Amino acid sequence: MKKYILTLAVATIGLLQTGCREEELELGPYNSITLDQVFNTQTDFQNAVNGMYAGFLGASYYGGDFIIVPDLLADNLIINQRGRLTNRTFSEWIYSGESTSGLFFSAYGVIRRANAVLENIDKLPAGAPRDNFRGEALAVRALAHFDLLRMYAKAYTTASAADLGVPYVTSTDPTLKPSREPVKTGYDKVRDDLIEAEKLIATANGVGRLSRAGVNGLLARLYLYRAEWQAAVDAATKTLTASPGIGTIQEFPSIFRDATENGVLFKIRVVDKDAISVGVNYSQASANGIRSEYVIDYDLFTKYAANDVRKTAGISTSAFSGTPYNHIAKYLGRPVGNANVVDPKVLRTAEVLITRAEALAQLGKDPEALADLNRLRQNRYTAFDATKAIETGPDLKLVIDLERRLELAFEGHRFFDLKRKNLSVVRVVKYGDRADGTGVTYVKGTIPAGDPRFQLPIPQAEINANPNVVQNPGY
Repeated sequence: MKKYILTLAVATIGLLQTGCREEELELGPYNSITLDQVFNTQTDFQNAVNGMYAGFLGASYYGGDFIIVPDLLADNLIINQRGRLTNRTFSEWIYSGESTSGLFFSAYGVIRRANAVLENIDKLPAGAPRDNFRGEALAVRALAHFDLLRMYAKAYTTASAADLGVPYVTSTDPTLKPSREPVKTGYDKVRDDLIEAEKLIATANGVGRLSRAGVNGLLARLYLYRAEWQAAVDAATKTLTASPGIGTIQEFPSIFRDATENGVLFKIRVVDKDAISVGVNYSQASANGIRSEYVIDYDLFTKYAANDVRKTAGISTSAFSGTPYNHIAKYLGRPVGNANVVDPKVLRTAEVLITRAEALAQLGKDPEALADLNRLRQNRYTAFDATKAIETGPDLKLVIDLERRLELAFEGHRFFDLKRKNLSVVRVVKYGDRADGTGVTYVKGTIPAGDPRFQLPIPQAEINANPNVVQNPGY
């Protein structure tokens, strides 16, 4: 049976059930089905929505590269010379149209599944289930486009009216060959989809699905990227009112072992039988110890205080073949089950809290921003004394930035945070990959702010298939 790469130009809907990999899909006339056959009952729509979320588990999406690439593009990770030397294209900033992130195909696979739900939703009778499915599909479509914009387009705050984003696809028509839209148009469409989703989606949908609190959390993230500070505060407040828990010091390690849902707004469910080892991009277990692909940058390692629970919950120092390394622990796996199998966390309440703190500080509301910051620190540092934590002005903003980096490290944020702030990537090149900072250092150390490499190249396969998609400058 012939296999086709799923570009925008040669896409087909296919089956929407869990188990399809969105990078490639087996097609044949004898097993083709129409949308009329797929979408009839509420159960059909539930199955399609489950498949929509499952699309996030692609090897180039939250099931793999997207949870590591934004950190190794920046200054949070350094390649371990005793690993398999994977992803060097990103670590050394030598990507091209022929060697770039596969997110382009993975995300549009998710978008297609969401659009299939939206195109057929009126087959259901009016009511809460229909509204909820519509809201989930709108939110998923928005999130996937947002991720594409973060990866392949300039930041909203630095883009001109002429700078191109990505095609915002709202149809399942496989014959369409859409063009790239302006960055700001794409961000507006993400916002509009999320706003509409927030009106429709249920307040609770269970683990592995978005809810109203999650949608407001995504809106807070979006407004932060747009530097619309009050809107970010308002959206974050809705989330924090509905779901205030960020995980205590005692609970925090359990978040990354899937032993608690406290502090998790949206994650993708993975079970052993899925055969998806999310953490394999970071490390693999072996008879000689943990063999890491990438370890924490030593300069960042020194920024975690001894009384910071994140230092032990997110980092594991141990030897591989006799040499100590600082391994990433967030993806080692659950207490029981296969190694490296864990649910990728797409959105946590702590992110929303630190987003509100940043937005409040930008508005000059230092006391409120400090209160949010201290709430985070009280739940991360043992014996934290808030009476001595009284930062204001520029110092407060610097501490908020640091805490955001420490909290969200290895979860796919760092490169995008530097990009949205128009900052350079500046690695401390004197340190190497070993636990004490010795060893082999970075090959390359700096990407200046505004450099074309902040926008990854569009895959050449897509450009070949769709002449209306043009490459990013510099490639």
